[in-house]
Amino acid sequence: MQKGARMRARTIAGMILALVLAGCLTGEEGRTAASPGAGGGPDANVERSAIPDEYKWDLTPLCRDEAAFEEQLAAVDVGLGMLEAFEGSLSDPARLLQCLELYFESRLAANELTLYASLRHDTELASGSIQSMHDRALAAMRRLMAAGAFIRQEVLALDDAAVESAYRGAPALADYRPYLDELRRRRSRVLGQEAEGVLTLAGDNLWAEIDLNEIPSHHEKAFGALISELSLPTIEDEEGQEVQLTLSNYGRYRGSSSRRVRRDAVAGLFGTLVEGQGSIAACFAGQIDYTVFLARARGYDTAVGAYLDKDNLDPAVLRNLIGAIHANLEPLHEYVELRKQVMGLEDLHIYDLYAPMVSGVEMEVPFEEAARVLPLALAPLGPQVQEILRAGLDTRNGWIDLYPHRGKESGAYSASVYGRHPYIKMNYMDDFDGLMTLAHEFGHAAHTSLSSFTQPYITAGYVPFIAEVASTCNEKLLFDHLLAEATDEDARLAILNQIVETIRTTIYRQTLFAEFELRTHSAAEQGTPLTAEFLRATYRDLVQTYYGPGFTVDEHDDIEWAYIPHLYYKYYVFTYATGLASGIALAERIQSGGVEAREAYLGMLRGGSSQPPLELLRGAGVDLTTPQPIEAAARLMSGTIAQMREILDARGR
Repeated sequence: MQKGARMRARTIAGMILALVLAGCLTGEEGRTAASPGAGGGPDANVERSAIPDEYKWDLTPLCRDEAAFEEQLAAVDVGLGMLEAFEGSLSDPARLLQCLELYFESRLAANELTLYASLRHDTELASGSIQSMHDRALAAMRRLMAAGAFIRQEVLALDDAAVESAYRGAPALADYRPYLDELRRRRSRVLGQEAEGVLTLAGDNLWAEIDLNEIPSHHEKAFGALISELSLPTIEDEEGQEVQLTLSNYGRYRGSSSRRVRRDAVAGLFGTLVEGQGSIAACFAGQIDYTVFLARARGYDTAVGAYLDKDNLDPAVLRNLIGAIHANLEPLHEYVELRKQVMGLEDLHIYDLYAPMVSGVEMEVPFEEAARVLPLALAPLGPQVQEILRAGLDTRNGWIDLYPHRGKESGAYSASVYGRHPYIKMNYMDDFDGLMTLAHEFGHAAHTSLSSFTQPYITAGYVPFIAEVASTCNEKLLFDHLLAEATDEDARLAILNQIVETIRTTIYRQTLFAEFELRTHSAAEQGTPLTAEFLRATYRDLVQTYYGPGFTVDEHDDIEWAYIPHLYYKYYVFTYATGLASGIALAERIQSGGVEAREAYLGMLRGGSSQPPLELLRGAGVDLTTPQPIEAAARLMSGTIAQMREILDARGR
């Protein structure tokens, strides 16, 4: 809760059976978690030093301290020097095996350093020394990828017969077969040695072997600096107290039950973005030009073709998603009309989309309540997932950096490196959104853990396309659990509203972002300058199309794209939509199909990258090459709206 605000909302514990949310998580000594900040609530404006260590992640398993970081960084460079000795000798199976063993050992060490530095950076944005550490860790990873480029060149120079002979000559090479096969799948995209050297110097990421979000371009870093330095205005909260608007607390005020507060929050952010639109547009245009350059350098017609091929996906999957959404916009338009009716509004604006539809039913969920309900909600996933939850939710284990503070990056994520437990970044604000976000991030954490438990390092990672399936499956299971336990009609209505909101924000809104990303890339590929005016006009057209004639688009709504970091993530945003559609389908299969359906789902999570992503999903029971998953999600949204209307009609609303 923001400093100066008084807790007026009914708690979720009072709305749902006490059996589910009453009480709090206790440790072995009987301690209970408590939020830092004024009155016990989170405060995005406190210093990190004000947050008790219990609620911060423990990074010592990755790196003991900054001195150890320097030692490990030097060790990575030693490995790079040793790697160079193998160049020109990989036609010898024994040498190839030794080279791959050294390369992956060095890559894992570099992964630990980049993760350590990234996690430090995201909680200490203002620290120049941590920024330097972050940059040097990324530079070490880039040096490793550059030093290992000869591996790709020499492996791809071998014909199929030579590769099979190598497997016979060094049987242990079979452990690296998935990696070698994936290299050879894109052999036509490899250029000559000189051209490859130039692309390496240019920061080529189409052959990157780590998450692309870990290697931001200079355009993305410039955007991050601009956004973090935004001087947002102060606004008055619901009690008339002046508060500083930040990116961390923006979501809380955008969703206020007070229309004045939420209007002021949106106007405050969007107005500030408009003032800096030229600089932000230049960052975004530079990022797009960069991805188009890298794609064309490797012979792809489009950037979307290049970046989806990197993960063995056909761009038709994205186009299928957009087409299916356009064919199923009616539930979103219906929801706009329902919101106007329930909230008693003549016009619905962007600042009305996130507010509670039912006055006085705001869900407050302190962390201890969230930590109690999540294991209950996710029980259908079985004992192994429960074990991961128990370990991660115990704040003494150092998995979570829980609360917002000054100088901490906004948003949430789960990140990890092979052989280590996941790390979860939150900006927990004691609300229902925090509960949902925690469920979402523990989906990622379970996926990563199960894959690491099962797969060798070579195939333990998984591509972004399936990264959002486990997270959104968790959300659906949580919703269903809360609905099953709700006895209060206000609670049912609020939870049904959250289900619709999740579909709106994760399927419809993320597809809108994805279509914006596709349109702007296509424009750049056709030579259209990506000015702020063009970007805003493109975004405005999409907002009007998606939300329909009943929605009022205000003057600055078309600047919303300008603060979305995911638009820099190289065709990532669409995976939220496909992930939720898959998650909905899989949650329903697990609930109705018992152990067999659960094991099929967990088999996908354990699969890592041992199979192509679409095959892993088909094995679990979902086919995203067809519109059916999107159509099913749209039907769920329509059906949920119908349930809401039934409750409202019974009240004469």
